[in-house]
Formats: sequence, C-alpha cells, structure tokens
Amino acid sequence: MKLVCAQNNLNSHLSLVSRAVSSRPTHPVLANVLLNADAATQRVSLSAFDLSLGIQTSFAAQVQESGSLTLPAKLLGDIVSRLPDGDITLDSGADSDGGLTTLTCASGRYQMRGMGAEEFPELPVIEDGELATLSAEALIDGLRGSLFAASADETKQVLTGVHLSLQPDGLEFAATDGHRLSVVQMIEEDASPDRSKSETALNVTIPAKALQELIKMLGQGGSSVAVQFDQGQAIFEWTDQRLTSRLLEGQYPNYRQLIPKQFTHQMTVDRRLLLGALERISVLADQKNNIVKLSLDGSNQELTLSVDAQDVGSGRETMPAQISGDSLDVAFNVKYLVDGLKAIATSEVQMQLNTATSPAILSPLGSIKMTYLVMPVQVRN
Repeated sequence: MKLVCAQNNLNSHLSLVSRAVSSRPTHPVLANVLLNADAATQRVSLSAFDLSLGIQTSFAAQVQESGSLTLPAKLLGDIVSRLPDGDITLDSGADSDGGLTTLTCASGRYQMRGMGAEEFPELPVIEDGELATLSAEALIDGLRGSLFAASADETKQVLTGVHLSLQPDGLEFAATDGHRLSVVQMIEEDASPDRSKSETALNVTIPAKALQELIKMLGQGGSSVAVQFDQGQAIFEWTDQRLTSRLLEGQYPNYRQLIPKQFTHQMTVDRRLLLGALERISVLADQKNNIVKLSLDGSNQELTLSVDAQDVGSGRETMPAQISGDSLDVAFNVKYLVDGLKAIATSEVQMQLNTATSPAILSPLGSIKMTYLVMPVQVRN
C-alpha cells in the first residue's frame, strides 16, 4: 500500500474514527485503526470498531498502490497530529500484513508496526432492515431535544439510551431517567408511501454514547442521513461517513401513557427570562436540596420563583407570564427545568399542568414538536 495525502486531512479523519477505538481492547487489533486505500477511486477509508460502536470515514488521496492494513490508533494519531502541514506519504511496501509502515513528511520519517487487515472485525451491515431518511439538521434537533434526559445509571441500562420509533411519517426520539421524559417527533424527508399506519412501527434503543458521537460527526457537515436498523444494530450513513451502533436490549417503558391529555393550568413565558432567573436562583437551591418553587398567579399574570434554603438564605424573582387557570404553587428540581429549557431553542415556552403533584409538560412554541415531562417535587410548607 502506498499513498500521499494532506496532513490536515489525515489528522482530522483520524481524530474522528479514534472515538470508536476501544480503550480496553479484548483483542490487540481493536486498539488499531483500519486503513483501506483504493487506487481505482483514489480514496482512503479509515475504520475503528470497539464491537459496540463503529465509525468509518473516507477522503480523497493520491493512491499509488491499493491495499489494507491496521496501525495502532493512538500512536498514529499522536504522530500525525504533530507533523507539519503538507503532504504525508504512507508506504507499507509489498507487505501489508503487519510489517513496518513508513510515514514520510517534509521534515522526517517515522516507522511503525501494524497488524494485518484480515484480523480486523468487519463493521456490521444490515441486509433487510427498516430505512428512514432525515436531514442532518432534523436528526441533530431530535437528538439534542432528547439525549439530555437519558439516564446515567448503568444499572438501568435500557434507560441509558435514546428510544427511536419509526413512525409512518418520520422518527420519534424519546429519553427518560425515571424523573423526566423528553419526546421529539421529526418528519422524514421522503417517508415511504407504503409504510402504513397499521404497520408495526420499529422501536429500537441506541446507547447515548453512540448518539453523542453522531451529533459531533454531523456537526462537521452532511445533508441527508440514511438511518437503518434491525433488531440488533443501527446504522447512520451520509456523504463519506458511517456510524454503526449495537442496540440496547430490554423493554423500553411505555412512555406515551405518562403524558396527560388534558390540562387545567397553562402558562406561556419568555424562555430566556425564565432560564436566566432559574440559573441565578439555582445558586441558592444548590445549597439545600435543588428545589425551586414556582408560583403561578393568574390574576396578576405573573410567575414567581422562590428558594428558601434554611440557615443559608433565600431568593425570589418575578416575571410576566400569560397564565390561564387558578393560581397554583408547584415545586421542581431546578436542574431538570434548566436542562429542558436549554434544549429548547424557541423564544417562548409553554408549561401545562393540572396539580402540584401531577406531571408538568414543557414545550417550545412554534418549533419542533417536543414534549418535555417533569415530575414535580412534593414539599412540606
């Protein structure tokens, strides 16, 4: 294998795939990155796979001799990132099965020993899975609106991911940690006309780690993303990049039955105003139990936030709000409200609720269809 490529090109693509390199590999080759050079297409592809998460990317290069080999990901990345700008030549000679590979640049030459490509596990392929196509922007919006609500508790493994449901007209994203729930619905670019409403929608749960990597990768560009899944894997593919992830096993909670259908109280408030006040008052809430009280005053059309941290101090802020329904006092974990408001991008946000102990729903006004459910906290006066 012999190729010439730009240092910045190789460096950026190596840092991309290195996120899928195993930190504690069960086999030595899993600590490597797979390089595949194709003289016919004049492209180089890089792959990394930790048996759960797989990332593949490709870029243009001057490929003089086709070939495949694997090289230690960390060592290769550390060397390439420190090389000066300009062209790099990679040459493994006629021996691509673990011999020495030489990196040559304007300032010098480095050699490293790799392993044969045949030892590297193949990235999963889905033959007959469900397929959806979303714009990269819609996929990012769907993930940003749901990922933050996933659980960090590994003992509830199925809750550490985002649940994706293939609907007749697109994808639904849902995440919950047992205290809050976020559901986002995204319209598919070219929903299949033969996917009927009576058909059983495919439901899969994808680890949050894989989806966090997906957001980073999509942030670097991409127009349409093909999303394909079966009962064991999910594959996201666009332009010159591909991410594969195993699915989380287990029955995801029936979250739709948790969302109330009717409400007796409704409030519309400026999102930035509410977020700013919550962030300020959370300084005091953190001193005690993270609880903030919201007082909805329907007669004066005002929302008051208050925190009383005994032996420390207290805080209170009032802001205008459009409120329908009787006055009501309700308390929440301030972190859950702040997280939800940060995930919403609109200027105004709506809160709907029934009682001080029943679920409250936050949703953006005039944007993506997002439902954020938060359970109030019972407080003794």
